[in-house]
Amino acid sequence: MKVTKFGGSSLANGPQFQKVINIIKSDPDRRAIVVSAPGTRFKGDIKVTDLLIEYANQVINHEDFSDTLNQIIDRYQEIGRSFHVDEQQINQLVTQLNDLPNQSFPDTAHLMSTFKAQGEFMNAQMLTMILNQLEIPAKFMDPKQIGFKVTGNVEDAQINPATYENIRKFRDVKEKMVFPGFFGINDDNQIATFSRGGSDITGSIVARGLQADLYENFTDVNAIYSVDPRVVKNPKAIDVMTYREMRELSYAGFSVFHDEAIIPAIQVGIPINVKNTSAPDLPGTMIVPENKFQPTRVITGVASAKHFSALYIHRYLLNKQVGFTLTILKILYKYGVSYEHMPSGIDDLTIIFDKTQLNDHIVKEITKEIKAALHPDQLRWINDYAIIMIVGEGMQSDNHTIEKIIRPLTDNEISIHMINEGASKISVMLGTDIKDSDKAVKLIYRNFFDNNRLIY
Repeated sequence: MKVTKFGGSSLANGPQFQKVINIIKSDPDRRAIVVSAPGTRFKGDIKVTDLLIEYANQVINHEDFSDTLNQIIDRYQEIGRSFHVDEQQINQLVTQLNDLPNQSFPDTAHLMSTFKAQGEFMNAQMLTMILNQLEIPAKFMDPKQIGFKVTGNVEDAQINPATYENIRKFRDVKEKMVFPGFFGINDDNQIATFSRGGSDITGSIVARGLQADLYENFTDVNAIYSVDPRVVKNPKAIDVMTYREMRELSYAGFSVFHDEAIIPAIQVGIPINVKNTSAPDLPGTMIVPENKFQPTRVITGVASAKHFSALYIHRYLLNKQVGFTLTILKILYKYGVSYEHMPSGIDDLTIIFDKTQLNDHIVKEITKEIKAALHPDQLRWINDYAIIMIVGEGMQSDNHTIEKIIRPLTDNEISIHMINEGASKISVMLGTDIKDSDKAVKLIYRNFFDNNRLIY
């Protein structure tokens, strides 16, 4: 059995739906389908999810939402009419959209989650209608009815383990099972969404629940590449990589596959195949367990992320002061701020943050409290901070990897603020100035891939 997930670009309009249907028909093992909301059809277009967020905000603020609502309705009518779906069935979806403002919600967060989830909820119904009309027996898998349970924050939900057993009960369903991605149902019987891009998570959960042999993730690229094509032209495609390589690279900006989505598949060893909806016969990229994986290169990929800030603290004999770090962590906890990394020396400490957690007020208050509690000799914030991840299972057997990474950077006078080698020995993390990050990525890529260094 294969679980097959299609992203928003794959389901943006009627012609894209036809590609999806052709893929579903081409392999009888594709028995479970997970769908995203319709994505953009052309440059400058708006994703349905973004329209739904706008719709929700207009309802919350008691603004006129008729234009936004009509844009959403038009998207689904366009898809349905491309396949001559009965107008009465399309009108059922229109009614769902119209009724949203009339529902009762505990708070605005629950309202927002319910509105956002409608993109996937309605797209799964639409695909089910179309498949049945084409005489491809299909069953809509309503999360409430099948017991797709989640816990935690209503807009950043986590899977309830009971869901796997609930889904497993449907393993012998003969029809094509069509699941809406992105959301589940919490203990209060309310809709709760995963983080943005969470349809990938749904696909992985469904794959685990159905004990699938393969989880296919169809998107708009031919494969996962060794480096961002916007940084290096025509980069090498990755044929096969491991779960943990994907996780490490996702952290630093590999956006093809949602990093959290890998976890359910990792837990039971289901391989993942990332493929292109517009070129389904290409092999794509396989993501597999690390056992029995044989790397053919030192590194698999290099990525950079530029959404970081750093707090540098210097105090003489810092290493002798018991509780110094604990005091800082308590202050961060007070303001609800987590840190990413904390490289240190005997007199120095650098704390690296995802800057999306910070604002001017939080920075000011954290600074004030650290100064009052610890009296550092120096304290400064570094907003110009990028992290570069170099990842590869082959690094474990190459003792000169760090030298090969660092030398082209120092030869080109690129400052390195931090070097951190992961305990797994498959990744090296660098801290650089944002202005240098793309150049550093290009140099590292060139040194490992253009020179065609292979492991024998």
